[in-house]
Amino acid sequence: MQKLLLFLFMISIGFASAQNAKLDSLEHVLKKATGVLKVKTLNELFKATLNGNPVKAVGYAKQALTLAEEIDDPKGMAASYNNLGVSYRNQGALDKALEYYLKSLKIYEKLPNKEGIASTKNNIGTIYSYKKDYGQALKYFEESFKLFSEIGDQGKLIGAMNNLGNLHSELQLYEQALRYFSEAYQLSEQTKKPFSDALNNIGNLYYRQGLYTRALEYYGKAFELAKIENDNLLVLQINANIGAVYEKMGQHEKAQKLLEEALNQSEQLQTHIYNPQILKNLSANFAKAGKMKEAYETMNGYIEVSEKIFSEESSRKIAQMELALNVLEKEKEIEALKKDEEIAQLKLKNITTIITAIILGLAALIMGFNIYFTKKRTNSV
Repeated sequence: MQKLLLFLFMISIGFASAQNAKLDSLEHVLKKATGVLKVKTLNELFKATLNGNPVKAVGYAKQALTLAEEIDDPKGMAASYNNLGVSYRNQGALDKALEYYLKSLKIYEKLPNKEGIASTKNNIGTIYSYKKDYGQALKYFEESFKLFSEIGDQGKLIGAMNNLGNLHSELQLYEQALRYFSEAYQLSEQTKKPFSDALNNIGNLYYRQGLYTRALEYYGKAFELAKIENDNLLVLQINANIGAVYEKMGQHEKAQKLLEEALNQSEQLQTHIYNPQILKNLSANFAKAGKMKEAYETMNGYIEVSEKIFSEESSRKIAQMELALNVLEKEKEIEALKKDEEIAQLKLKNITTIITAIILGLAALIMGFNIYFTKKRTNSV
């Protein structure tokens, strides 16, 4: 135990200093940066501050998009749209998130930028996963995983495996899910950046199977790493998860404290995507504790928030956006066919020109022979 605490302490020192150094470096660059470099720096600052200060991160992404549009920086625009999509997803605005992801994907495909395409498809997959459209989610996750494998980006590959694990967990394919999470965590250890989200998700697997003691074990490990990484979003999730375990175990006071703390964190971070599950668990906890009025009121809150995030209207908008994406893909196919046809016509035209030239050449040659032999016969007479 002492060795583990010492290990975590050493990681915390190293990570904190590295994180602070990175932020300081980016902010220093931002002061002097202009044009494309400034857009890139703002988008990097978004990533660096997202989990610790999501509100501040959104400001960086919006600045990046505004500047990218002003200077006509397509790569910067694509990255900004993708980052804003992440922010809207965390807020629970799934249809808005998908709108930005699709804008990002369209630009990345035009560039083309394989890494950008892979990242955006991975994010689109999470929207479908939240909406429980697991067929579409799997399609996008697998396409993303394949692209990251081709690129050889280990960091992004870890995230892709984690998402595939989440999807298999939702489908109750726990053995496959555990394999993805374990591989993601092992790869993160090899890269010297332990991935706390994978540990949290392994905890979720045990929770789903009713193995609450094992779940708490992994939540605890994930919590320590999340605190070290200053990952406030993951800390929120883990508090909610541990609260849910205590609710199942009948430890009502502990459950209420952690679930309410998670709700407060959600409000502070403006991250509402986790609120439905938190409210549902909190309502169940009130009911088991005999606080029926609080249980009823909290359940009403759960229904209201769920309808806002997972409403049919939101689903309809997502379907419309997906249709628009399919139309764009078809248009690209048609354009490709048109180009192939133009090339074929050009080749045919060239062949026709060559054949015509050969025929005219042969005709001229035959005419020349006729004139020559006619003159020869005339001279002979």
